[in-house]
Amino acid sequence: MAEPSLILLQGDDSIRVKELLAGYVAALGDESMAQLNTTRLNGEGLSLEALAADAGTMPFLAERRLIIVENARPWLGKFKKEEQEKVLALFEGLPETTLLVLQVEDGLVRKGRERFWEHQKSYEWLLKWVEAHKALARVEICTLPDESEMGAWILRQAKARQGAFRPDAARLLAAYVGNDTRRALLEVDKLLIYAGPSRQVEPADVMLLTAQEQEGNIFEFTDALGERNGGKAMRQFRLLSDASDIVELAPMIHRQFRLLIQAREIKDEGGRAADIQKQLGVLPFIAEKLNTQANRFTMPQLVGIYQRLVDIDEAMKTGGMPGDVAFELLIADLTR
Repeated sequence: MAEPSLILLQGDDSIRVKELLAGYVAALGDESMAQLNTTRLNGEGLSLEALAADAGTMPFLAERRLIIVENARPWLGKFKKEEQEKVLALFEGLPETTLLVLQVEDGLVRKGRERFWEHQKSYEWLLKWVEAHKALARVEICTLPDESEMGAWILRQAKARQGAFRPDAARLLAAYVGNDTRRALLEVDKLLIYAGPSRQVEPADVMLLTAQEQEGNIFEFTDALGERNGGKAMRQFRLLSDASDIVELAPMIHRQFRLLIQAREIKDEGGRAADIQKQLGVLPFIAEKLNTQANRFTMPQLVGIYQRLVDIDEAMKTGGMPGDVAFELLIADLTR
């Protein structure tokens, strides 16, 4: 079967997305020709006419031309029903010499035992079309691993880099970074360099080099929000933002409140810290922290905070309000 002309990269694992895109570029052949035949577009402000013009351009001394539309989810979500038909007509008429890749960033949300895509409603019309046109298009799922899977993920990444972790060291690193694959990969590379080619990464290496105090400060920050202590929350946020770029910090805070929502749900069903540990796949000390912190928030409060964090993330990616300002306003609102 011939390769499709349209691929949706659906998910929030930036490392997996990067790996797939690198493969599509490499498939174009010679590196210099691949660069000439690769076009990257941003969904924000992209017109259908401009995309059609790029999609119709013939490749230069290569079999295919690659067009990558980043930030495609908001772009797909802006089309009204009558406009969607025009978009689908363009996709259906893509020449075989064009590969169009849409990066649709979205995350799976857990509700009880079910998981669903957080923003799928905005582009579901396209997914239905893809399902009916499998010869023309396909979806590549690029979700972040479950936290319980991160230890094995770290072991695989280390092996791919001709290095090795002890399994308990991989589990410890996973406890610090959660399922943030971007941060995890940075830590894996750093730890492999430190350990060198002659030995495995040990738990002591992880404790020495991975900023576990950063995880502690996240808990302190969350405690301060739960206590409605604005001064303490602001101090903790500034400590965190001094230690990490806001682009790295935001997913850590996002993850913390996602875990708290899940912990609150488990507690509302009569669960305890041991149940949180088992169901979320976190280490015992993190389960105890989540168990305590979940008592400081109601479920509606946690859901409201999570939505604010989603809005902040969206604003940061689309050039809206600066992240540090948005977080400080959030802290002020939650602790007033």
